[in-house]
Amino acid sequence: MSTAAPHNTAVQPLAFELPAPDITAWRAGDTGTPGVWHFDSGQPGRHVMVSALVHGNELCGAWALKGLLEAGVRPQQGTLTLAFCNLDAFDRFDAQNHDASRFTDEDLNRQWLDERIDAADTNERRRAAALRPWVAQADWLLDIHSMHEPSAPLLLTGIQPRNLRLARAMRSPEHIVVDAGHKDGVRMRDYGRFGLLDDEGGDTRSLLIECGFHGDPASRAVAQDQCVRFIEQSGAISADALAQQLPGWRLPDAPRQWALEVTGPVVATSSAFRFAAPYTGLELFEKAGTVIGDNDGVPVTTPYDNCVLVMPSVRQARAGVTVVRFARRRAL
Repeated sequence: MSTAAPHNTAVQPLAFELPAPDITAWRAGDTGTPGVWHFDSGQPGRHVMVSALVHGNELCGAWALKGLLEAGVRPQQGTLTLAFCNLDAFDRFDAQNHDASRFTDEDLNRQWLDERIDAADTNERRRAAALRPWVAQADWLLDIHSMHEPSAPLLLTGIQPRNLRLARAMRSPEHIVVDAGHKDGVRMRDYGRFGLLDDEGGDTRSLLIECGFHGDPASRAVAQDQCVRFIEQSGAISADALAQQLPGWRLPDAPRQWALEVTGPVVATSSAFRFAAPYTGLELFEKAGTVIGDNDGVPVTTPYDNCVLVMPSVRQARAGVTVVRFARRRAL
């Protein structure tokens, strides 16, 4: 086993170039639930939902939803719901301290169990209760996020093969993460029917897109591209109509796609966790036993050959926090 001096990964401020969108005109929604818009075509079809701002510092999805609303996008079949989720956290956004506006009381994307929502004992749980009817009625869900660190976009499918098939049909982004969820709580993507296996989940589909670093203007373009691809695949709006209403939103297809099957996390034992190098994600290590970090004096090594790092970050490092995930890579 090789050894390496831990990289000095003290958190440094990152340039935040993407401005916060002005969503004043869209804040009230049209449903009685603040921030939620719902459009019904009057024709049979799927209930399609696109959600953004589950975390208040993830601006790219808010830009995409604002763009859909400003363009007057309406479903040709079924229904379309657009939801700005954590408005209270977004109201606290400060580009100089963007981590502080991730949530108000606790992470909204860890509360999607009915017993947690019903407790209604935090701001995020009360907001989840308001959003729950819209999530529960949705057949297809795209949840738009961004990342603490600069990284290539990642589309997270869960373990359901139906979601992986959808990711492949969308033909972008290049890297698809097949993951079993989060140890701290259930994500919106896995709520209710979305979390069922294929033999029970029926026609449901749910994807979570990580569009890149929060402050990178490119994350906005990724969010827009994913909206177009997802809505087209849902059948709610045709490709021709989307191209006409949203010119320039669709980016080129990925040259290839890789499935990254997550096998487990690395959990920090304290805020002193350090990586062996300034990893940005998707690094592939050919040999098992390669040292990639130091966890309070204990070397962290790759568990198998051809191991890929998924979303390494010490920005939130403390005891019990996942700082990176290991994954096996295969071509789709």
